[in-house]
Amino acid sequence: MSRNPLLESHELPPFAEIRPEHVVPAIEELLAENRDAVDALVVNARQTQATWDNLAAPLEALNDRLSKAWSPVSHLNGTMNNDALRDAYQACLAKLSDYSTWLGQHEGLFLAWQSLKEGAAWDALDEAQRRAVDNTLRDFRLAGVDLPADKKRRYGEIQSRLSELANTFSNQLLDATQAWHLDLADDSRLAGLPQSALAALKSNAEAKGQSGYRITLDFPSFFPVMTYADDRELRREVYTAFVTRASDQGPNAGEFDNAPIMEEIVRLRREVAKLLGFATYADYSMATKMAESPQQALDFLADLGRRAIPQAREEYAELEHYAHEVLGMGELAPWDVGYASEKMRETRHSISQEQLRPYFPAPTVVDGMFKVVERLYGVTFEEDNAAPRYHPDVRYFRIMEQGSAIAGFYLDLYAREGKRGGAWMDECRVRRLEHGELQLPVAYLTCNFTRPVGERPALLTHDEVTTLFHEFGHGLHHMLTQQTIADISGINGVAWDAVELPSQFMENYCWEREGLDLIAAHVDTGDKLPGDLLEKLQAARNFQSAMGMVRQLEFSIFDLRLHHELDAPSAVDIQALLDAVRDSVSVVPRAAFNRFQNGFSHIFAGGYAAGYYSYKWAEVLSADAWSAFEEAGIFDPETGRRFRTEILEQGGARDAADLFRAFRGREPSVEPLLRHSGIRAA
Repeated sequence: MSRNPLLESHELPPFAEIRPEHVVPAIEELLAENRDAVDALVVNARQTQATWDNLAAPLEALNDRLSKAWSPVSHLNGTMNNDALRDAYQACLAKLSDYSTWLGQHEGLFLAWQSLKEGAAWDALDEAQRRAVDNTLRDFRLAGVDLPADKKRRYGEIQSRLSELANTFSNQLLDATQAWHLDLADDSRLAGLPQSALAALKSNAEAKGQSGYRITLDFPSFFPVMTYADDRELRREVYTAFVTRASDQGPNAGEFDNAPIMEEIVRLRREVAKLLGFATYADYSMATKMAESPQQALDFLADLGRRAIPQAREEYAELEHYAHEVLGMGELAPWDVGYASEKMRETRHSISQEQLRPYFPAPTVVDGMFKVVERLYGVTFEEDNAAPRYHPDVRYFRIMEQGSAIAGFYLDLYAREGKRGGAWMDECRVRRLEHGELQLPVAYLTCNFTRPVGERPALLTHDEVTTLFHEFGHGLHHMLTQQTIADISGINGVAWDAVELPSQFMENYCWEREGLDLIAAHVDTGDKLPGDLLEKLQAARNFQSAMGMVRQLEFSIFDLRLHHELDAPSAVDIQALLDAVRDSVSVVPRAAFNRFQNGFSHIFAGGYAAGYYSYKWAEVLSADAWSAFEEAGIFDPETGRRFRTEILEQGGARDAADLFRAFRGREPSVEPLLRHSGIRAA
């Protein structure tokens, strides 16, 4: 092969040139070069004296070059998945895992870092550099550098296998999602669905050369059916297909079953934790979090449960009464809850997601989101149409300050085939300094919203707007950092249970008049959101909020207990644990065939294992941070400046608890979260 774009230096990934056949040769070459370079650095550090410039800086450069080759491959695997790319990606996982283990267990390298910490060069380091060194030494121990040779080898085998299993879990969930669809010749079974949803289902069919309507399990298709379809049998059919994805149940039973994958993942995580001297994987997980122990996190969740569960039971009893008295329904089934809730919300608050949709054309929302950030932090945005991109839907923007670019990001908003579900922010480039040259941070911002149909722009639900703001909050954390050391730049080095603070904070602007006036304008008239609709939106904000909170508690407690209590669980044990957690906190009906856990990517294929509680933990921080803006004004320039300098710019340079105290002037309080969530026990 003559040239390989993954081995060349680029400001942005050359997506149009990257082919699946480039992936394995590039990664193999870079890993081999890195190994030789690391060994040479260790020899040099042994012969001279380890300093930042002869150890940390060159190591960072090696990691960055590898990251810039792998980042576009990983991103394309998640957004433009196909068989050839999937095979190439899979083929590299074990190689990358082996390299990571080799690096983390390299005794010579560990001793070089140790000598940097203990030698004369330590006095010359600034606070950020010292933080990076301490994190690195901690990570060596978490990678088993102190283990005897046989246990080191076993650690490496486990990490390689876990990497492969997470990828398989993700692939099987994507395949299961795409394996099912329901074609309808006409709209007779689609009564109740709004026009926008019908147009999207029609577009699904047309994209496959079909007439009529096609329902898929992608969220923009699944959600409107569950929320609006009057046909109860249709809701049951779609619900069943969705909650049995990648399991032994449902229409594709056994075909993509993730149960054996989950069993092996939990068993291997427990084994690796014990190898490293931790009692459980949850204990191991806490080594990089704000929470000090699994029990502290469980106590935190239990406290929220005590306050929210009684109210959640009341909310569900009201829903049952409404469904029986007003909708004439008998006993509520799981596939009725979303439908009855939406009807009740419309009755009680005279508002629906669908009513709001015309006020949120995607281009207006994006431009308005930029205006919010401009007012908060004084930066501006410029689109770059010449930047390389990987799909026609994707846009690229630069963040500007005082006439210069300080960051960039890719915006990929719409659902499509070959793109995994959900919404996420990922790192394309990290802010760092090398030989006096500043590398600007670049982010990927990915969502799965309903696509535009015909000439009209995509019209977002208010929920989708808050999702966009959430992910952009992560993006700002990555892009507005002022750190120049990769390991603590942006979200790197940030305690995992604090990383959701900037993302959840941004969501607040979707609920306030001053924010909404920037992001909402009617698609046909350009009118701002009318006062009566805003009042209804705000009044409905905490509709069934306690039910929503206990659902998050269910996921969080299940995750923690799974990784803290079970040694080598079977799929039956995992189901039994989830059922027990549901018995203690859930208030809604459940179907015996529901296999939610088989699609729980956050903990089986993402970074949230024994850490899903982080969403609620960080929500305490974000609600309390927002209360500072409530006190001063939501666009108060001084408060915005402090949030930027004390939180966003710091990255992982200091302890998350210290950063929060520096911004808020005190310890965090749970009261703002309870108040914002409408939990009356506050």
